Amino acid sequence: MPIRINADLPAKKILEKENIFVMDYERSMKQDIRPLEIIILNLMPTKQETELQLLRSLSNTPLQVDVTFLKAATHTSEFKNASASHMETFYTTFNEIKDHYYDGMIITGAPVETYDFEEVDYWEELVTIMDWSRTHVTSTFHICWAAQAGLYYHYGVQKYQLPEKLVGVFDHFTIHRRTELIRGFDDVFKAPHSRYTGIRRDDVENNEKLTILADSAEAGPFIIMAKGGRQIFVTGHPEYDVMSLDGEYRRDVAKQLDVIPFPKGYYKDDNPDRGPIKSWRCHANTLYTNWLNYYVYQMTTYDLKDIANMSWEDNIENFEDSVDL
Repeated sequence: MPIRINADLPAKKILEKENIFVMDYERSMKQDIRPLEIIILNLMPTKQETELQLLRSLSNTPLQVDVTFLKAATHTSEFKNASASHMETFYTTFNEIKDHYYDGMIITGAPVETYDFEEVDYWEELVTIMDWSRTHVTSTFHICWAAQAGLYYHYGVQKYQLPEKLVGVFDHFTIHRRTELIRGFDDVFKAPHSRYTGIRRDDVENNEKLTILADSAEAGPFIIMAKGGRQIFVTGHPEYDVMSLDGEYRRDVAKQLDVIPFPKGYYKDDNPDRGPIKSWRCHANTLYTNWLNYYVYQMTTYDLKDIANMSWEDNIENFEDSVDL
């Protein structure tokens, strides 16, 4: 997939070295096709690391993707791990794009899960953006804390504090195998998690508008989809690189915390000195590819402004046909 990004974005050179096809705006304008417009609300403090992870995840189909990065204007302290010039050059604010329409949106996780949603200083801004996405975005993909936030705001699903941090790579099993979002998945697959809170399976199952597509005995519901595919909630971090959990673990060790959460199922023989096992990237790539293909590309309108006229339930019939209910 050619990803269309600013030619000066630092991630471009790294992706090109990894043999990932990225395209600058000048070259893309010579092609007589409309790229998919994807906006990423990046709430992670590690801005550039998250940029790379998501761009890698979006790079595995023949579709051309035009990526815009969005920041929370009401929480400037989150920019501490990215330069002011980087944020000014490569990020926009909601006020600048609120009249635009997008084929797809990704909302990342954020290290604020121990707070009540309403205590997060940019919660009101996030609520405005999530509400806006219902009429300005074809399909929205929520990751980790954003999945909990989206489930809470749109469907009233509560989050709960876990007895200890859930961190590691866990086994998951697929449900409703005919659903396009998990097409190509094995019966059992692995995915990383890193969080202090979770949701209860019963709260999701009792909401007729939500369907669990992948679950885990240890980590709980992993992939949840609202009818029609307009909203997708992923409670873990499929976009994580192989060293992401290692970086988190070593930061915790350096902080000399009283309790240092150890990532389960991540290191070879549970020994950090032996390095991590790369065990989830194939399914992670398939997840993002399926989302872009079936729930963005095949659902969106050619004229982006027509998204405003799409009913939120437009695709329920197609969804029910594709799910083994």
